[in-house]
Amino acid sequence: MNQKVKHMKSRLTRLVGTLFSLLVVLSCNSDFLNVKVQSKETITTDPDLANALVIGAYSSLLEGDPFGNGDVHGFAFISATNIMSDDADKGSFALDQANTIGVMDDFTVTSTDQFCNTLWTGHYNGIGACNQALKAFKSATIDAATLTELKAEVRFLRAYYYFALVRMFGGVPLVLQVPVDVHDALTNPVYQTRATATVVYDSIIQDLQYASNNLPLNASVGHASKGAAQSMLAKVYMYTGNWAQVKVLTDAVIASGKYQLVPDYALQFRQAGENGPESIFEIETGTFNNANYGIANYTISQGPRVGGAGGWNDMGYGFNDPSVTLINSYEPGDLRKAGTIIFIDNSGTHKGTFLWDGVRLPSSDSVQNLYYNYKTYTSTVKETYPPSGITDKDRPQNVIILRYADVLLMSAEAAVQLGGDAATPLNLVRARAGLPPKGGPTMADIKQERHVELAMEDDRFWDLVRWGDAASVMIASGKTNFVAGKNELLPIPATQILLSNGKLTQNPGY
Repeated sequence: MNQKVKHMKSRLTRLVGTLFSLLVVLSCNSDFLNVKVQSKETITTDPDLANALVIGAYSSLLEGDPFGNGDVHGFAFISATNIMSDDADKGSFALDQANTIGVMDDFTVTSTDQFCNTLWTGHYNGIGACNQALKAFKSATIDAATLTELKAEVRFLRAYYYFALVRMFGGVPLVLQVPVDVHDALTNPVYQTRATATVVYDSIIQDLQYASNNLPLNASVGHASKGAAQSMLAKVYMYTGNWAQVKVLTDAVIASGKYQLVPDYALQFRQAGENGPESIFEIETGTFNNANYGIANYTISQGPRVGGAGGWNDMGYGFNDPSVTLINSYEPGDLRKAGTIIFIDNSGTHKGTFLWDGVRLPSSDSVQNLYYNYKTYTSTVKETYPPSGITDKDRPQNVIILRYADVLLMSAEAAVQLGGDAATPLNLVRARAGLPPKGGPTMADIKQERHVELAMEDDRFWDLVRWGDAASVMIASGKTNFVAGKNELLPIPATQILLSNGKLTQNPGY
């Protein structure tokens, strides 16, 4: 694993607490990466700072503090993606995190919800790191080609953070620079008012187009590549309905020959499969200087939990449990089902459940829930990490953001929309799953395949929203509090509205 990327999780001084704490940063003379980036002298005398700033931008991907400094891919993110969808239920027991995860699961979330605020904060932390890097690059003395590539990495990341924000909240403040001073932060409307979703998407597209034009096809492990930028841009165009561009971009990724489906679907979610041939971009975790770096509470929050009779060393908190709706979505013989869901033995014979590494989980009288997320299971037997003060329950795991199967399915969906060959890319995905080919795929076939291929991988809820299916699917899956025209978006956090002196407007229905 690339050493610079592994070092991302070092305890960096955070540039921004929330979007509006830019005021505090400016007034308190805060540092970023423990070095001053505002002065021309620093960046010119230490060109390596440019690389450090890029790593700082990547570092925000690892934020996972749902109750404090910001969450990008932690507990709150899992709640606002998988758990809100029909893929998963809250899990654990009824009262456990009922006022945080529970209100997202049953769509009773309000603007005072802590998780909404920490998601907002975490993503703007990442955007702030990107903007600081881009500002510093203006006085960098490194060669032009290297500098262009570093800018492209940072703009890829900024686009990714904004893509998550616009899907969760709709239009948000579009902050593409660092405030000049406190007065600028207090008076410039860009920091305190919402850009429209269309304007935010336009900015995302500009950043990703720059990244696509300037990133190498063969990037270092953990760094964004040309294929990552093209794939992310295709996904953004999919959300904005520009199917011609989706087709062009997915065709380019496919034609590059850089990526391929791995034969064993489940392997890519294990340590041995990290950064494999199907991976286009994933968040790097793991070891550096004999320490482990990962997303706090990511694996432990989803691990099987003691319940009932107990009597075993449980693996986690038991949240984000695959739903019966998801289980019933698989066709007979679909190999992905066994690679996605841990089924706790409920036969009454107490035979238990044996996992891929030989570990045995007890039967349902000793385990809190019946189903768990296999894609986030980490093995204490077959996967090794040096000791670092964390427990075996909370082990680092890479998080896949983009993989080749997603690109194939985007290509197939574009072909259905435009009229073209959807069968070839769709059936490559189905063949790996052990399923027969489909002739003349329909939109219903595309929806089905995205559901089961990408199950528990964070996109399902947003797919339903862009298809216009969220209300019907949520209600059919038992999430009857869902209100069409409201719950497609999260509420703008009340804290952020207050900090903006009421200039931020609320989403409908909240």
